Amino acid sequence: MGSSSVNMVWDYIVFAVFILGCSMIAIYSKFAGPKERTKADYVFATGSVSMAAMMLSIARGTLGVRSFLGYPSELYYRGSAMWETLYGMIAAYPIVIFVFVPVYYSLGITSVYQYLDLRFKSRLVRCLASFTYVVRSLLNLGVTVFTPCVALKTVIGLPYWASILSITVISIIFTIMGGLKAAITADVVQGLTMIACSLAIIIYGCIDVGGFQKVISVSSERGRLQFFNFDLDPTVRVATLSALFGQLFMSLSIFGCQQNFVQRYCSMDSQRAVTKTLMANIPVITVLFSLSWVAGMVIFVSYADCDPLKLGYISKIDEIVPFYVEDKFVFLPGLLGLFMASLFNGALSLAVSNLNSLATVTWEDFISQIPQFRSFTDKRQLLVIKFIGSLYGILIMGISFGVATLSGVIESSMLMTSATSGPLLGVFLLAMLFPCVNWKGAVSGMIVSHIITLWITFGGLTVEKPPIQLLPLSTTGCTNDSYTHVVSPAEIVIPDSQYHFEWANHSISEEPLYNYSIFKNISSGREEGVSTSPGPENILTELYSITYMYYSLIGCGITVLLGIIVSYITGTSPEDAYDEKLIHPLAMKISKLFPGPPRRYVQDKITSPDKFSSSSSEILQSREEQRPCDFSKEPRYRATEFTTPNGKSPI
Repeated sequence: MGSSSVNMVWDYIVFAVFILGCSMIAIYSKFAGPKERTKADYVFATGSVSMAAMMLSIARGTLGVRSFLGYPSELYYRGSAMWETLYGMIAAYPIVIFVFVPVYYSLGITSVYQYLDLRFKSRLVRCLASFTYVVRSLLNLGVTVFTPCVALKTVIGLPYWASILSITVISIIFTIMGGLKAAITADVVQGLTMIACSLAIIIYGCIDVGGFQKVISVSSERGRLQFFNFDLDPTVRVATLSALFGQLFMSLSIFGCQQNFVQRYCSMDSQRAVTKTLMANIPVITVLFSLSWVAGMVIFVSYADCDPLKLGYISKIDEIVPFYVEDKFVFLPGLLGLFMASLFNGALSLAVSNLNSLATVTWEDFISQIPQFRSFTDKRQLLVIKFIGSLYGILIMGISFGVATLSGVIESSMLMTSATSGPLLGVFLLAMLFPCVNWKGAVSGMIVSHIITLWITFGGLTVEKPPIQLLPLSTTGCTNDSYTHVVSPAEIVIPDSQYHFEWANHSISEEPLYNYSIFKNISSGREEGVSTSPGPENILTELYSITYMYYSLIGCGITVLLGIIVSYITGTSPEDAYDEKLIHPLAMKISKLFPGPPRRYVQDKITSPDKFSSSSSEILQSREEQRPCDFSKEPRYRATEFTTPNGKSPI
């Protein structure tokens, strides 16, 4: 595609001004507020973030830039099935409020995975969980950074490497400059801009096609609105139940166990404020999520009879949104530049906030445990965290290049998140809800769960599967005036096809603008006229064919089940004693109803000292002294009613 020189100049100007403006806002928010003197200031923004800003930041962190680019193209080419993942997202919020937030809100910890160390008395459990988070975040950030590169390449022909390099370098600079507060400020500006752009597409598109009623009717007639598919076949890419339960477990892992979200909770003034923010976020996330899908409906109806992918105007399904903006908003120079800048800045803000979290987790859970680093002052720790964030930025740049080989940004993000969510969620559920589970059970569950889920994931990539079906596309209504003069096609290869189109002369042809006699039938995934027969199926093939929507459910289930079994077999020892406040209060009450000897906790050391040997007491004390992140000198952690019998914070 290409645009006229005047429009392109305006697009460049708006793009540059928007990026520069967001950068100046982030810089101003850093220097205008309280100085960043400590590691806590950098990590938690010292409680200086408003509830409204936090709501929008959490929503943006949940949806990411994929909501702006990936969801409209998902509805256009694959239908509304993925829309139903909203059910799982909404259901996750009250569960997080009830289960996760009460347990570790007031612990005063910098890394959420410190909680696992306190609960299981095991560095290994903590490191496994931290490593899982690091891997998942790196993979997802690769998708996040790559997403705007699709639009930039589509519209102005900017190579992927140039876009990826630019986003990464700027992210590193912002990571060095500011912490969580700068990232949240950028999230707010970015979120409002995306809402404005989505509304512009919806309002203009409805007027252009003849009203919102026509958008609904045409989308429904052409098979784009198909809800409540209760197909129980686990190999179906996404159905209602897989969307509900798959997304529920993924969302619980993200909202309840992921560092960057817990950082946001801990930056707020009280647990009640966290609860209000998360509950108020349900309508926010619903509206933002739905806006993207409605925009996809509008775009589809606009091109229902003259699809640009089938004509070769675009080469990837994710390019449909920038194509629409360039084609339909030619009368409004600069809007395309604002659209691209919004994507670019969205990837930038998410990269900054996640680099912040990744670096913090890496320092707290790995590097700070090395004896040579334990004596570092708070300022030196802050410098190391920023340096680690810069290294991660470089690593993400390499991962982004590999994302281009996957089938769309939604597919890439969902696959990576689901494959790594289950074990992480499972170990937190074991820690909070099952008092009898020990570190041996937690480690066994996580390791086996990781092995099985990754085996299924990579096994699925090795099995030859039919390509993801695209819904029927039409070009029966194409004319020479179907698109504006600012867009032009290029000879390309249709996704999942090995055939090139043969282009006709657009200026004189009244016939279809392509020769599709050898076109690969997108809706069936098979070449026309060629019969294929399925190969022999076996158990492994069936296992590898399970949709990735169930990966998180499988991983969590294996972790919890195996963790309980191994803990029951190995039993507990005095060294496994922990403070009962680390268990959810309701789980603690329920556990006392079961028969068997009572579970021993640290509190018992006061009332029944004979239950503990002196060696176990010494072990508990020595592990206390080794804990990182002692915030006793930082009164900002109003936390801590949570204390051990000796009156000290356990952190």
